[in-house]
Amino acid sequence: MTQFVYKQIIDDLKMKIFAGAYPDMRLPDERTLSETYQVSRSSIKRALAKMESVGIIFKKRGSGTFINPLYIKNESIFNYEGSNLGVTDNFQMHGTKPKVKVLNFEVIPPTKELQRDLFLGPHDFVYRIVRLRLFDDEPFMIETGYIPIKIVQDLNQTIIEGSIFNYLEDSRNLAVTKSFLSVFAEPSEASDQELLNLAPNEPVSIMEGIFFLDNGTPLEFSHMRFHYKYLKFNTFVSVT
Repeated sequence: MTQFVYKQIIDDLKMKIFAGAYPDMRLPDERTLSETYQVSRSSIKRALAKMESVGIIFKKRGSGTFINPLYIKNESIFNYEGSNLGVTDNFQMHGTKPKVKVLNFEVIPPTKELQRDLFLGPHDFVYRIVRLRLFDDEPFMIETGYIPIKIVQDLNQTIIEGSIFNYLEDSRNLAVTKSFLSVFAEPSEASDQELLNLAPNEPVSIMEGIFFLDNGTPLEFSHMRFHYKYLKFNTFVSVT
């Protein structure tokens, strides 16, 4: 329960930060936050420590806790704080989670590349799932995923319109907790321009890789094509 509480506090503080609730860029002290959220100081400390570790806030000894101005300027849609690595739980913009529009759902034989990447035989068929992700009605990503049928036999339209990773976690106790991803850019194709509202001379950002179950089994090869303005990463480096 404590873990759930501290994450709620983080989410609420993020929303308040982007809503301009702290114009002086300074957060209230721990006692005030504890009283505001009606939680223990330990929950507040845990929330603030997590926010500091990813560069959202910083503490200045003797002065208080301050908001990192670059966090506000460069908000990223990537917020990996859920129990799995799914897009539904971990991608958000201004506190809004993405919607899903299914573009294609079919079963195909694996290519040689999929056989290599997912450790499949030539007759291990896979689901090919193409989905458009949107914030409100603004598309930001075309996601194409390949999942072996031998791992998940019962995927259907209803499941893929939601979170596949959450479905696996809730119904099969299978958690997707690891991934290896590559990020690069290339010229946009006609389909990118149509679906992501890109001009012919605008690039598309790409993230692709493999998602693994917590037992090490490769579950999905995913190819994600982003509108370039949404593929923004923030990192915080600390040398001790």
